[in-house]
Amino acid sequence: MPRPPNSASSFRRFNSSPEVIRLVVLMYVRLPLSLRNVETLLFERGTDMCH
Repeated sequence: MPRPPNSASSFRRFNSSPEVIRLVVLMYVRLPLSLRNVETLLFERGTDMCH
């Protein structure tokens, strides 16, 4: 199914790219991690985020 043309518009208020936001949500939902654990994992991989 094709995406609507303005699919990135739901991420317009965030400073991060939609791909990083999707990764954070995936890690938070699928793994038993807190937001601080996800933040630490991303920092180790070179992405500086704050919860």
